[in-house]
Amino acid sequence: MFVDSHCHLSFPGLFERIDAIRADMAAAQVDRALVICTTLEEFDSVLGLATRYDNFWATAGVHPDNEGVAEPDLATLCRLAAHPRVLALGETGLDYYRLNGRSVEAMAWQRERYRTHIRAARLCAKPLVIHTRSASADTLAILAQEQGGEAGGVFHCFTETAEVARAALDLGFHISFSGILTFRNAQDLRDLAAFVPLDRCLIETDSPYLAPVPYRGKTNSPAYVPHVAAKLAEVKGLGVAEIAAATSRNFERLFRPDGLARSASEPGREPR
Repeated sequence: MFVDSHCHLSFPGLFERIDAIRADMAAAQVDRALVICTTLEEFDSVLGLATRYDNFWATAGVHPDNEGVAEPDLATLCRLAAHPRVLALGETGLDYYRLNGRSVEAMAWQRERYRTHIRAARLCAKPLVIHTRSASADTLAILAQEQGGEAGGVFHCFTETAEVARAALDLGFHISFSGILTFRNAQDLRDLAAFVPLDRCLIETDSPYLAPVPYRGKTNSPAYVPHVAAKLAEVKGLGVAEIAAATSRNFERLFRPDGLARSASEPGREPR
């Protein structure tokens, strides 16, 4: 019924509990999950989950905030993305939140890493999973410069403005909402969720982070994604089952877990 489009099940605290997590998912009618890669060093663990369980899939990429890790190149990303259980490139993007005394200009290495992911996604015909924090202008500008709309993808765990959402939608991207949507102080985000077209919405947990109400402050789990769906349903004045069906369709259309190629006329793929 539900799909968690973004979770980190290879992280400590979740990986060793995978059997219990899967049982909780089944009880909550969470049928599928996309397990996100954040370093090349982590990829084997992420892919291992996706090959071991037929309702998990993987991504390949290096998170913008990770330093001191193996740097991706086009050949490596495309080789990893060629595996049939790998549905997307990322988590990639830009994050200027933790500059640690550095200037934005000094983050050129982040911008080059991001460009590498976009180029790989276009070359491999796989969508992008984009993270942006305190860097939306550069995130969008580079995406446009590198013709990232040809690959398509999703802005995950969205917390940006309506202007950023419009720009992402105009580029053909989806918007994914996390447990933040349920937080008491997130009315601006709920207003934005009402604006995003239903056929561009995804839901996620970003486990182990950002557990939704009533689990806020606890370790998050894919089993909690129905709470995100319930809040999105409330915001849009729809039933939870309708949200579950729509976000599942969107996941299938964007990520193609069945292995079929996307049509050029679909969201997330601009006509050439």
